[in-house]
Amino acid sequence: MSDARSANGAALRATAARVLARVMEGRSLSDLLPEARRGLISRDQALLAELVQGTCRWFHRLDFLADMLLERPFKARDRELQALLLVGLYQLTFTRIPPHAAVNETAQATRRLHRRWAAGLVNAVLRRFQRERARLEEAALREPTARYSQPAWFIEAMQRSWPDQADAILSGLLERPPFILRVDLQRTTREEQAARLARVGIACRPVQGVPSALRLDRAVPVSRLPGFDQGLVSVQDAGAQLAAPLLDLRPGMRVLDACAAPGGKTGHLLEQAPDLSLVAVDADPVRLERVEENLARLGRSAELWVGDAANPAPPWGGRRYHRILADVPCTATGVMRRHPDIRLLRRPQDLSELVERQRRILDALWRLLLPGGKLLYATCSLLPEENEAQVSAFLARQQDARALPLVGPPGLATGHGLQLLPLTRETDGFYYALLEKKGG
Repeated sequence: MSDARSANGAALRATAARVLARVMEGRSLSDLLPEARRGLISRDQALLAELVQGTCRWFHRLDFLADMLLERPFKARDRELQALLLVGLYQLTFTRIPPHAAVNETAQATRRLHRRWAAGLVNAVLRRFQRERARLEEAALREPTARYSQPAWFIEAMQRSWPDQADAILSGLLERPPFILRVDLQRTTREEQAARLARVGIACRPVQGVPSALRLDRAVPVSRLPGFDQGLVSVQDAGAQLAAPLLDLRPGMRVLDACAAPGGKTGHLLEQAPDLSLVAVDADPVRLERVEENLARLGRSAELWVGDAANPAPPWGGRRYHRILADVPCTATGVMRRHPDIRLLRRPQDLSELVERQRRILDALWRLLLPGGKLLYATCSLLPEENEAQVSAFLARQQDARALPLVGPPGLATGHGLQLLPLTRETDGFYYALLEKKGG
C-alpha cells in the first residue's frame, strides 16, 4: 500500500514558498525539490514542481510586478512570505489554475508559514494585480530584466557575446525544455523505437543532425516509455547527445569520462562502440551513485572512481587514454530551461572561479591523453570565457595540441569549436571543442 499523501492547496503553496525561499538564499532546486516532493501523491508532486520551477523561470518578472504592487519591500525575515507572493503571481499569470482558487489558497498558505497577519496583504495584492494586470505587464515588457526574466549582467553578456542572436537566446531560455529521448542504436533503431512509442499513443519526431534523438510532442513519465526499463532509451537533450559521437570511438579503446555524473553521457559512450574500457570519475560520491544506477538500467558497465579531474590520482589518474571526455563544471547558463533556478543562483563573480577550475582540469587531463588521442572539451554554457576563450588559451599553452574542425547542423561554428544556442525546441546551449594530441 502506498504511503503517499494528498496535500491541500494551501499546504502545497506553503511548501512551494519554502523551497523558493531556500533557492533565493542560494540552494539548488536539484537538492531541494526531491525532498519536498517525497511522500506526496503524483498529482501533488507535479503541481509542486510546476509552482517552484515556473516561479524560478519567471522570477525576475514576478519580482518586478511585486515591487510595483507593494508599498514597501518585505524584510529579510519574511523571505518565505515574499516567495509565497511570487508563487501567487505566477499562478495568476502563467497557469490555468482558476484565479479565485489561486488567490484564496495562496492567502491561506500564510497561516502555514506562521504569518497569519499577512493573509489580508497577500489577498489584496493578488486581487489588485488582477485589476491592473494590463498596465503592470506592459510596464514589465519595457524593462529588460523583467521582459527576459534574467539578471542585468546576463542580459548584457548575451548582447555582448551574441549580438545577432541575443534576443532569440533570451526568449528561448524562457521556454519549457523539450522532452528528448536517446535511442541505443546498438540495440534498436530510431524508427523501431518511434513505432513502439506510437503503439502506446506517444507522438514523436526525429531530431535533424542527431541520429539517436527523438523529440516527444509532450513530456510523459518515464514509466510510460516502452523500452526505458530495458535500457533501449534514455532521456537526454539532443545537444548533449552530440558529445559521444564527436569522440570517434573505436572498439577496445581506453576512455576516460572525467566529470561523469549523473551519467547520461557515460551511458552514451558505451552505446557508441563495443568493448570500450571506460573509466568514469566524479568528485561527488553521491552523484557517482547515479552514474552506477544509470549504467545498471542500460545493462552497461564501467570502472567508477571518486576523484578530482583537476588532480588525477592513481589508479585511474596513473593511466593513459585514447579518448577523454571533459564535461567540465561551468555556469550552466545554456541549460536554464531545464534548471530555471540557475537564473537566481548564478552570480557574475562565479565566472572567474569556474574559468580557473576549467583551466586546471584541461591541463591535468591533457597529461593523461596518449599521443594521437582526442579530448572533447564540453560545457553547457553560453559564455565565451568558458568556451572559445578557454580553448584558445589552452592551445596557446599546449604546443602539442590542435583543435579539430567541428560542424553542425545543430550549432554555430566558432574559431575552435561548436556552439549550440537554445534557439529551437530541440537543443539546449552547449559548447564543444575537439582537441587532438600531436605525435600519434
